[in-house]
Amino acid sequence: MLKRWLVSILAITLIVLTPISSAFAQPAPTDVTEAEFQLGDKLRTQAFTATNEGDFKTAEKYWTQLIELFPKNPAIWSNRGSSRVSQNKLTEAISDFNRSIELLPTYPDAYLNRGTALEGLGKWKEAISDYEYILSVDPKDAMAWNNLGNAYAGLGEWKTAIEDYVKASEIAPDFAFARANYALALYQNGEIPEAIRNMKNIVRKYRDFPDVRAALSAALWQNGQRGEAESNWVAVIGLDSRYKDLNWVKNTRRWPPNMVVALEKFLKLE
Repeated sequence: MLKRWLVSILAITLIVLTPISSAFAQPAPTDVTEAEFQLGDKLRTQAFTATNEGDFKTAEKYWTQLIELFPKNPAIWSNRGSSRVSQNKLTEAISDFNRSIELLPTYPDAYLNRGTALEGLGKWKEAISDYEYILSVDPKDAMAWNNLGNAYAGLGEWKTAIEDYVKASEIAPDFAFARANYALALYQNGEIPEAIRNMKNIVRKYRDFPDVRAALSAALWQNGQRGEAESNWVAVIGLDSRYKDLNWVKNTRRWPPNMVVALEKFLKLE
């Protein structure tokens, strides 16, 4: 689960959720030579290195080479799909996740990743179906609960989204993005004081979390607390300048509409 969270944070440019699985999760085929296994291990290391550096195009190349070596390994197909999601190649990514699921219908990460890609295409109900499958197998999968909340948020069903974020946070109290999504959904739902209280608590624990600092800046500005808002914003710009781009915040990070409006007013200093 920790690996899922870390990759999600690294890949926030794409709706936040693309876990990476072990490339050799399945039993080794008996017809593979030692040289092929050594090459596979080298390619796997190179793919992970490229992913950690944010070079998803190169990572995709290595995963493709691994697929050529181990075409029946579902984890490799899922990982290539993740690298494609991070390049916004969503349709191609879904094809990879479908192949992963064909090879191993009970493989949860492929469903989680496919749900993320489906969200990117606005196919909220299909994404919900994938997350609900994971939760039918493992009701304590915090990432699946968080993603389910994201999908319901996409449908504008904010109360349901809030409930799902709460479940994710209860299962994994240190899952910072679930807590952040919960605070944003509260703001959208008109629960402004509670949203701000939660944002402040998150920032207190995770001082370098730009997503929440940016949201807090906008919320405080709207609340008339302008000095505190500007102080938080200085930290945001030092951490991640993408929050100055309303299009990115709205369509990639997918903040709730009311939060986007608040940020727009803050950026215009209204």
